[in-house]
This record gives sequence, structure tokens and C-alpha cells, in this order.
Amino acid sequence: MIAKRLILSGRVQGVGFRDWMVTRARRLALAGWVRNRADGTLEALVAGDAPAVEELLRACRRGPPLADVTDIVETFADPPSEPGFIKRATG
Repeated sequence: MIAKRLILSGRVQGVGFRDWMVTRARRLALAGWVRNRADGTLEALVAGDAPAVEELLRACRRGPPLADVTDIVETFADPPSEPGFIKRATG
């Protein structure tokens, strides 16, 4: 299992990105969360089998139809303490 913290930049808010990401992460049996940040970026903690995490990361580079992802900063992180993948409030 690996865990990564992601910060996505570009047009990532107001385009349904969080719901889109929750759906895909749950399909891949990943744990973690996603939230909008006050600075206009999107933050996520994603944990699970390495191939599934990488598959979600590749999908995030495209994002939902109205998104325009210009950058993703990824760092290794501690896995979340809760099971499942949820949408969090803006932080």
C-alpha cells in the first residue's frame, strides 16, 4: 500500500472534480479524501495498492470534462485513518 498527497492546479474548482474523483477512487477501492482549497487548488490524500493509486493519478491529469489541470504536485504521505474515500469541505 502507498499513500500520496496531491495538489492539483488549474481549472479544478467549480467543474465537478471532487465528485468525479470520489467516484473513480471508490471504483479503484482507494481510501482517502479530496477537498477544495481556499487558494483555488484541489487537495487529495489517496491510499491503496500502488497500481490503483497510479491509475487515479493518470486520470486526474485529464480530470472531468470541464477541468483543465495544469499541474499536479505529489508527495508521499501517511495513509488516512478512516476507510473509504470521501469529499471534504473546503480547507
